Amino acid sequence: MARPLRFRYSPRHWSDDDVRHRILQPLRSNIGARAVEPRFDAGGGWQRHRFEMQNGDLALFARKDDEAYWMGNTETPRALWKTDKYGWREVPYHVARWAQRELLADLHEADPWLADYPHVSWFFLPVFMSKDGRESTRAFFREHALGFPDAGRRESMGFLEGFLRTGALDEYRHTMSGKLGTSDHVDRVRMSATIGEFIAAKILVDAGYEVTPEIEVTTGHSLDYRARNGSTNVLVEVTRPQPPATRAAAGPVAAVRDTAETKTSGQLAAHGGGAVLFVDCSSFRDDAWNAVRGERPEVRHRPAVVYRARPNGHIEGYRKGSVPLELEDVVTFV
Repeated sequence: MARPLRFRYSPRHWSDDDVRHRILQPLRSNIGARAVEPRFDAGGGWQRHRFEMQNGDLALFARKDDEAYWMGNTETPRALWKTDKYGWREVPYHVARWAQRELLADLHEADPWLADYPHVSWFFLPVFMSKDGRESTRAFFREHALGFPDAGRRESMGFLEGFLRTGALDEYRHTMSGKLGTSDHVDRVRMSATIGEFIAAKILVDAGYEVTPEIEVTTGHSLDYRARNGSTNVLVEVTRPQPPATRAAAGPVAAVRDTAETKTSGQLAAHGGGAVLFVDCSSFRDDAWNAVRGERPEVRHRPAVVYRARPNGHIEGYRKGSVPLELEDVVTFV
């Protein structure tokens, strides 16, 4: 499975003939490539190339002096096979900006509705335009309301757009967008679980905490977030029970207990305590959540916060144990 889009770096001079014979011709022979005029200028003295394939794939190539950068959701030419890969923040500004403009224009041409959500479009661009995941990831956002039940696309997308507008996760764009996956089919359960991590980040950020994702701990595991605010330094792990109608558990309370037990007997048990468990029930419909809220089941870990977010911004939940985070301004505790 292909990864989210990154740049390949070639530390050598590329002439017009090199581009024609070492990039265009092999791609033309293999997958029907053609060179077309790029949509945008790059500036900074960079020469730009755009290659479009008969199967809908796209590749971009920028060169200047004795270096060049390649990005594509297609076959990589042999001449670039052994080159190093770099993220969007690791390449020259002019190159990253140009590639972003080219890809965003294509994205909004193929899915015009995404143009209404510029921050979502930008943040998830590495997967929205990836080789294997470009259809499945867009379909999840377009057709499944980000996993929110009884919600429409407009309100669910507005929820995510509003959070990403804060820029709280911009530095971690590649890691966090990549969690959505680049498989060629929609895995609604896994993709909804990814959105659960964004909901958790929104809760923490709205409560005034700075978040850092993917915190490695001494056990060799990674926990989802570190939340900091003044003297507060707390690790947070997120789990998201599947809606009861889609799993074998007897009901919503069992779904919460079983999912939390899987997490607490694994990563959190190995970690040895100290982390806060967030149990995100945002996939639950009203009746399922009402059952959980009424019983307030244990989740075999303390401290823990069990909650459900709605795309209108309302978040309701309950706590178990002494939670070292001040969330009262964001979560309505029952």
